[in-house]
Amino acid sequence: QVELVQSGGGLVQPGDSLRVSCEGSMRSFDQYSAGWFRQAPGKEREFIAGISRSGDTKEYADSVKGRFTVTRDNSRNTMYLQMNNLEVGDTAVYYCAADWLPVKLITTVLEEYDIWGQGTQVQVTV
Repeated sequence: QVELVQSGGGLVQPGDSLRVSCEGSMRSFDQYSAGWFRQAPGKEREFIAGISRSGDTKEYADSVKGRFTVTRDNSRNTMYLQMNNLEVGDTAVYYCAADWLPVKLITTVLEEYDIWGQGTQVQVTV
């Protein structure tokens, strides 16, 4: 069964950094573009970052641009979300997702992703 397994996250203070990892069990990890989403309490799940199959192209939501960085290591079937200068407003459950043989380099549309990680909590509190 193909799956994405997340690790990382936790409880931090404003200004701190965290890294969340997402490892895929599929052999053909480089056939998937990938994205990161988050869902805060009472809100819809939103796109925050995406990366193309090769890792050469990236896209970010305005809310995280300049603070978050998405990368991937296809040799390890893993992608990462490095989060710096975290804010209270970044508190949410974070999800990684993979889009198999994507039509576009990166999609921001939740429904176009085929596989999802289990989610990991990031809480930023004073």
